[in-house]
Amino acid sequence: MTLLDAKVNTRYKVSGVSGEGNARRRLLDMGFTPDCTLYIAAVAPMGGTVLVGLRGFMVALREDAASLIEIEVA
Repeated sequence: MTLLDAKVNTRYKVSGVSGEGNARRRLLDMGFTPDCTLYIAAVAPMGGTVLVGLRGFMVALREDAASLIEIEVA
């Protein structure tokens, strides 16, 4: 399952980051590393962005970036 399939206010664990090149590297640099715990704080009503809480800060991701992050329920 990816971040796009996640439900708001549920804790998840990152199982991997797919993609290649700069997109994958940027997500890893932001802290989306395997075994990192995160939660979905909000989803834009018309789609487009996902607000994610991890490692003590919030990150807003576009749908294309969120689809690269593979998660599982923590």
